[in-house]
Amino acid sequence: MGISKTEEFSARHNRIAAAAKALSHPARVAILEYLAQQNACICGDIVNHLPLSQATVSQHLAELKKAGLIKGETDGPRVCYCLDGKAWSDIREFLSRFFADVGSCCVQKQK
Repeated sequence: MGISKTEEFSARHNRIAAAAKALSHPARVAILEYLAQQNACICGDIVNHLPLSQATVSQHLAELKKAGLIKGETDGPRVCYCLDGKAWSDIREFLSRFFADVGSCCVQKQK
């Protein structure tokens, strides 16, 4: 398999790509929505709200944490998860700028 050469791209490009990859699975989107609705750190309740096993939920949480979209704090034997507000603010700004910059270069003017 070829090398992705991610280091050849800007930090902004890599950050947007990491967030998009993390958001590319419906279970992760559901986890993020659940965390946003709770407005607090959640320990263990996430599994009860998804049709997935504990192991699968843990894998998705790890991907979201790796992408920097959530934070996990250890509370005894459990890990409590919550959204990373700073990361969400950064992603919102990156994506807003990205969509604003893309424009509509291929749309022909109507006569």
